[in-house]
Amino acid sequence: MSSTPEFRSGFACFVGRPNAGKSTLTNALVGRKIVITSSKPQTTRHAVRGIVHKDDAQLILVDTPGLHKPRTLLGERLNDIVKTTWAEVDVIGICLPASDKIGPGDRFLVSEAAKVARTPKVALATKADLVSPERMAEHLLEIGRLGEAVGIEWASVIPVSATSGFQVDLVSDELAKFLPVGMPLYPDGEITDEPEETLVAELIREAALEGVRDELPHSIAVLVEEMNLREGRPEDKPLLDVYASLYLERDSQKGIIIGHKGSRLADVGARARTQIEALLGTPVYLDLHVKIAKNWQTDAKGLRKLGF
Repeated sequence: MSSTPEFRSGFACFVGRPNAGKSTLTNALVGRKIVITSSKPQTTRHAVRGIVHKDDAQLILVDTPGLHKPRTLLGERLNDIVKTTWAEVDVIGICLPASDKIGPGDRFLVSEAAKVARTPKVALATKADLVSPERMAEHLLEIGRLGEAVGIEWASVIPVSATSGFQVDLVSDELAKFLPVGMPLYPDGEITDEPEETLVAELIREAALEGVRDELPHSIAVLVEEMNLREGRPEDKPLLDVYASLYLERDSQKGIIIGHKGSRLADVGARARTQIEALLGTPVYLDLHVKIAKNWQTDAKGLRKLGF
């Protein structure tokens, strides 16, 4: 009888309070940037699936928005996405950054995850590169106590750094253990099932979030209006035309994004273009326009138009 391990395939998701390192870890496991990362909380708005191909498993990562106490209709929709996702995956990775003490936000989140009783939970002590071994030891004890307090028996507890690559492979091996035996769900080499337009819109939003004042992050949405290869170009010199709109909620925000004589918008465009070209492997012409969709976060029609 052959002793080859059976192939496993299934879904895992990372949860954690905003800025706990979920998106950076997803990108590190997939090996390519498919999820935007930003120092602004609530950066992730879509449950992006990243696909990790291993010799004996295919791990599909669902990157959910951070769970938080909602203040808007958008906030409520984001929380609904999180809870639906938890109930559907095979294993949950809970990100608890070692660089911060465990606080009320973590306790709220872990107690919510405890309600999804059947799904195994792996605790991930993220940002391991930022702390001393002593601080890490203390953090791991805190994680153990947190699990006991809410009635979670951790399937395992792993220190990891997505930035330095420390134990990233161990995380993927550990998550793969909990997947059901089954055939791959995606073709080899595919790294996400998000449409390219969505990925491009997210990269533009990431570039727009960099360096803006704190009041702006949740007010920015991006819609790719048109994306086509330019006609009449030689095959070895393709050019992808991308026309996109940056939506803000108020006229007063326009100046912040556009900057003095358009300098800020030009900078956003240049940064986004570099990232889009790296993702798609094609030279890009990017045309950006700033538009106003008054109070779109609290308007059901506005949310629908912008894809929420």
